[in-house]
Amino acid sequence: MLSMNVGPFALSGNVLLLLAAGLVAAGVGHLVGRRQQTGIVNTLSDMLIAGVIVARIAFVALWFDTYRSSPWSMLDIRDGGFTPWAGMAAALLVAIWRGWRQPALRKPLLLGLTAGALVWGALFGALRTTERPALPKLALTTLAGAPTSLAALADGKPMVVNLWASWCPPCRREMPVLAATQQRETGVRFVFVNQGEDGATAQRYLSAGQLNLANVLLDPGAALGREVGSGALPTTLFYDANGRLVDNHLGELSAASLASKLEPLRTSASASGKD
Repeated sequence: MLSMNVGPFALSGNVLLLLAAGLVAAGVGHLVGRRQQTGIVNTLSDMLIAGVIVARIAFVALWFDTYRSSPWSMLDIRDGGFTPWAGMAAALLVAIWRGWRQPALRKPLLLGLTAGALVWGALFGALRTTERPALPKLALTTLAGAPTSLAALADGKPMVVNLWASWCPPCRREMPVLAATQQRETGVRFVFVNQGEDGATAQRYLSAGQLNLANVLLDPGAALGREVGSGALPTTLFYDANGRLVDNHLGELSAASLASKLEPLRTSASASGKD
């Protein structure tokens, strides 16, 4: 499962795991600390805030050259640009500082975080067993109506598969970034799979936006989204040169977040070329 719709919102699997782990940590911390009337919710909130801010700052610092042309986009965290290890380090430092300042907090915080980590690990493992890491074998069609498949287009190259629709605002916003990257990254195969629309609708949108895209495919029944476990658009899937799913992204991609996810694909392409 790559995403889940909760009312009008679509949440990625990683966010759902974090929410579940946080709720368990808060619950265990409350039970352990209730005799001393010591809760850990405020500390968990501060850990989350510090982790998100530091993870974002670290990511922007790493990809500053990409953000330089559009400085305000540094503040738009919808692109999913975060450096996890930096955020985890910041959150851990907050926990250590709070525990040092408040001795009564140490036991509930330690046990709460341990329980949250165990739940996160168990759910992560369970989700991984349900993933379908190989390229889907669904039958798709080109804009011209010819049958094809993702495997046929891959031809031994890493592949980026973008699920989109013309009515989807974030799809439209990210499309120029993907189009420019497709022109530049010739070692990676970019495929744009329209979800739920006919060829005429897709072609009208591409023509109106003057988007010169290769490998635009049609999936009128939106079967690919169901196959990969995502009902939200846009969803972008990243496959290595061996056809294994190595990453995914729910929502709009920026130039920086796309570049960060392409790095492992370039590595797989180089390794495949040496074999």
